[in-house]
Amino acid sequence: MRSKVSVIGAGNVGATLAQRVSEWGYADVVLVDIVEGLPQGKGLDMLETGPITSSDARVIGTNSYEETADSDIVVITSGVPRKPGMSRDDLVLTNMNIVKSVTEQVVKYSPKSILIMVANPLDAMTQLALHISKFPRNRVIGQSGILDSSRFRTFIAQELQVSVEDVNACVLGGHGDTMLAIPRLTTAGGIPITELLPKETVDKIVERTVKGGGEIVALLKTGSAFYAPAAATAQMVESVLLDKKRILPCAVQLEGEYGIKGVVVGVPVKLGKNGLEQVIELKLTAEESAALKKSAEAVRELIKIMKLE
Repeated sequence: MRSKVSVIGAGNVGATLAQRVSEWGYADVVLVDIVEGLPQGKGLDMLETGPITSSDARVIGTNSYEETADSDIVVITSGVPRKPGMSRDDLVLTNMNIVKSVTEQVVKYSPKSILIMVANPLDAMTQLALHISKFPRNRVIGQSGILDSSRFRTFIAQELQVSVEDVNACVLGGHGDTMLAIPRLTTAGGIPITELLPKETVDKIVERTVKGGGEIVALLKTGSAFYAPAAATAQMVESVLLDKKRILPCAVQLEGEYGIKGVVVGVPVKLGKNGLEQVIELKLTAEESAALKKSAEAVRELIKIMKLE
């Protein structure tokens, strides 16, 4: 019996993710959106790729949450995307009401599901979904660090002219201006990039990574990134569905790890069939630890804005 994955939001990220998951063939997909005809049309289009991609997965597009009942995983991409000059934090109050409503519906129809959050500002929306759903922290996980580290890896591989497969990046903290890239724990072929590239080059790559989403927003002018975010989310979905126990950087609520409690922050975690199965604690320098706590405080400020405390 195939697993069931529901994707809330049939925009660029949601639709691209739904396509990736449906093409695997081992999970049926339900695509939900409030716009009549949009999820139905995209869902039917995806379904008709089955004979080409050799996938028997069912794809259903709907405007109702009833079709999502008993989902194993629900991915929430709903919300207003960033516009040029807009920070993720500017989105918090706008997207808060959307995510609150969606989460309530998800809990109603799939009370045993694992939630993967993609809506921005990511850390705050993950915190909100955790608060509204009352799910344990292992079942509410935000997609952040996988995307950020993928951008970091891309820029490093280009600079070194090596395969992206041989670059492993370490990115912690919030998904945005407070993210913490750690070059000393970022490697190419097992060698720290601090031994392969001059500091000024590394600093430029880190800065570009931090501003990676904004760079794409500025280029597109009428939207934000979606190919890489969808791929990053698909990696999380796969690790959970197949119980792969991948160690991936994700946004989860910390309960004392890294000296942080009660706040969603991006850290390396083990993802398996139960969702979050372990928080991996890295040995950080005093400076790195302070930067991570600063990132957590930025999330705490958004929690206050949303009045969750």
